[in-house]
Amino acid sequence: MKRKRTKKNIALSSRKSAAPEDVIPGIIIEDVRPSVDGGKYPVKWIAGDPLTVKADIFKDGHDVIAAAVEYKKKSDKAWQSVPMKFLENDRWSGEFVLAENARYLYRVRAWMDPVASWMKHVEKKCQSEASVKSEVLEGIVLLEEARRLSKGKDRERIATLKGSLKRTSGVSHDVLALIRSPEFQKFLGGHSLRRLESLSAPLELVSDRRRARFGAWYEIFPRSQGKKEGVSATFKDCIKRIPEIRQMGFDVLYLTPIHPIGVTKRKGPNNSLVADKGSPGSPWAIGSKDGGHKAIHPELGTMEDFKNLLKAAQRADIEIALDIAFQCSPDHPYVKEHPEWFFHRPDGTIHYAENPPKKYEDIYPLNFHCEDWRALWEELKSIILFWADKGVKIFRIDNPHTKPLGFWKWLIEETQKVYPESIFFAEAFTRPKIMKFLAKAGFTQSYTYFTWRNEKWELRQYLEELTQTEMKYYYRGNFFANTPDILHEYLQKGGRPAFMIRAILAATLSSSYGIYSGFELCENRAKAPGSEEYLDSEKYQYKVWDWDREGNIKALIAQVNHIRRENPALQDYDNLEFYDTRNEMILAYGKRTPDNANIIVTVVNLDPNHAQEDFVTLPLWKFGIEDWQTYQMRDLLTGEKYYWKGPRNYVRLDPKAVPAHIFLLKK
Repeated sequence: MKRKRTKKNIALSSRKSAAPEDVIPGIIIEDVRPSVDGGKYPVKWIAGDPLTVKADIFKDGHDVIAAAVEYKKKSDKAWQSVPMKFLENDRWSGEFVLAENARYLYRVRAWMDPVASWMKHVEKKCQSEASVKSEVLEGIVLLEEARRLSKGKDRERIATLKGSLKRTSGVSHDVLALIRSPEFQKFLGGHSLRRLESLSAPLELVSDRRRARFGAWYEIFPRSQGKKEGVSATFKDCIKRIPEIRQMGFDVLYLTPIHPIGVTKRKGPNNSLVADKGSPGSPWAIGSKDGGHKAIHPELGTMEDFKNLLKAAQRADIEIALDIAFQCSPDHPYVKEHPEWFFHRPDGTIHYAENPPKKYEDIYPLNFHCEDWRALWEELKSIILFWADKGVKIFRIDNPHTKPLGFWKWLIEETQKVYPESIFFAEAFTRPKIMKFLAKAGFTQSYTYFTWRNEKWELRQYLEELTQTEMKYYYRGNFFANTPDILHEYLQKGGRPAFMIRAILAATLSSSYGIYSGFELCENRAKAPGSEEYLDSEKYQYKVWDWDREGNIKALIAQVNHIRRENPALQDYDNLEFYDTRNEMILAYGKRTPDNANIIVTVVNLDPNHAQEDFVTLPLWKFGIEDWQTYQMRDLLTGEKYYWKGPRNYVRLDPKAVPAHIFLLKK
């Protein structure tokens, strides 16, 4: 049946059709990696490390394609380029080094190479036909096009090749000899002819400094570093402790909040609701008549004293990390100056923080969505910049999951525009998806569930998720073995061996780990059975410690930190691999450098009460070792040397002595 032509049909048929390239590009570029959520969030990397970018690249037909990775600092205009190599199954790979601590963009460019495609066709045809005159004419046209696009000596060389191609007269033997010659091959690698160019969307990358990936953290309450009972220590007392902290091998000294503490509703010992006359209060109840987040508690000293602490730490090759808690005591200057920044009850009073059944009457949370939120956000940013101006480059952020997630993305980006070396550490023991989002939003490091992972199967499962999935591109887990809020039952019941086990696990499973002071003394007194709170917690009272008390594991911690500094394999985050053992109390794993120059194998007895034994099976082929070869395993903890042969070898570990082997494998 004949279709009736209407004005609508005529209009539709007269529309210009889109070119196929506008719908589907001539070269397909897919699955560019690394990327986070398809490029929605930046990848995290380390300045000075090579980044390998991979992508699926293909097109229809038999043409030869080429590709390159292009990259630049986000603030630059010009892109740099490195060639990509074909791997297999249409997968390509290219590598470049991030030279600076900055934000970068990278993308993949691909194109059809007309000269290489011509050569491929000619080579095939030369093997079956005596003359390729038509193909030679095509080649001459391509060479002439390349000559016009070239300059100087390159132009002369291409003209010479063009003349040589003409003189072959299309004789297959002569043509084949010419295109296989070194001169022609050199031209092939440097010509600029491209067809059907395609470009992937740019992906963002944050290139952090090395401390973002590797570090040993030591957390202290500055007020508890002195020797006088019932009296606050000072920054000067903290300076006196630096040599010992450095001797233990720590390179980040993390201070709980150093600001003035409120008096209203101040908490007493063991979190009691009524404070004694001499109770110092919680450092997280920030703000008093002496100032707020940009002030220092008078008992600790002056700003000049704090700067002296920074200098003393720097001389010892230690960085200071500050605890930033965006919340206020009822006595904070913000409460009077900006009451609109807080939550109000119907009767007009300000709402204190609570997480039923817990009440924090000494803390007022900030209303990040108040009408004056822009001024509030800018003020909070100014707090970070204030301390960065003083020389602080590491910020441990308290409870970021209780603030708007978008706020952190904005704050971190704004700070790193001015101080790209800034490191933000998220203290968020909350639901997995929120923890992951905070990392995607920009946090450099994150707390983890490591404290609660004590069995073999859960350690392996969790670590493989952190280091072998897409999480490794954005989530850097810092393994704190304890915190002021977390004294795990394993430590409470396992005694000194448990502390040794957890220290070794934290320090060798992750490239960044930390302890809260007192861990090295094996402090394991809980407030009550079933509680993870410390008895007589420093959070609510002054404390005087005997840093050399009997049973401490300071020497072991110093030794483990020394091993970490001496072995590059332990300084990487995502190079972890687990090895087979049958005993559920024996965990074996390793880390190695890409060239196998440094191979560390760690075997840990997870049972703090009994000796355990097993056979460890190693993937020798990964190390370049044959099954028949003998290789040396030197225990870096004891100095003993073992000579193993084959993939399967015996170990026995007694937690009352040393509960682990940290082996250096030598071929």
